[in-house]
Amino acid sequence: MRLHHIQVTCPRDGEDLARRFYRDGLGLTEVPKPEALTGRGGCWFRDFDAEGRTTAEIHVGVEDPFTPARNAHPALVADDVAHLESVGARLVRLGFETTWKDRHTFDGYERFHAFDGAGNRVEVLTPAG
Repeated sequence: MRLHHIQVTCPRDGEDLARRFYRDGLGLTEVPKPEALTGRGGCWFRDFDAEGRTTAEIHVGVEDPFTPARNAHPALVADDVAHLESVGARLVRLGFETTWKDRHTFDGYERFHAFDGAGNRVEVLTPAG
């Protein structure tokens, strides 16, 4: 088996903040939802390798009532430390809460945690250089 996607949630009308975080901040590509699912709200994002294969997929669904996931989280792998730092800096510039306090607490990796516009925790990590 392999992982197809993860889903996080946002409150009703939270899609624009999700786009700012996942598309503009993390650099993922927004992809259309299947027509049968568009009426539910939300938005989907993917990342691709050099050959165009999907390497990560995150679905942002609408949940009402909404409660952010402050502990459970997806973890995305950056290409290298420079990429990790540039993504973290971009999220800060966009105004998203980002913390590096656990940068060196996961053996063999460097990482940071950020919180999307709905308050969901997301980890970005890379093998230590």
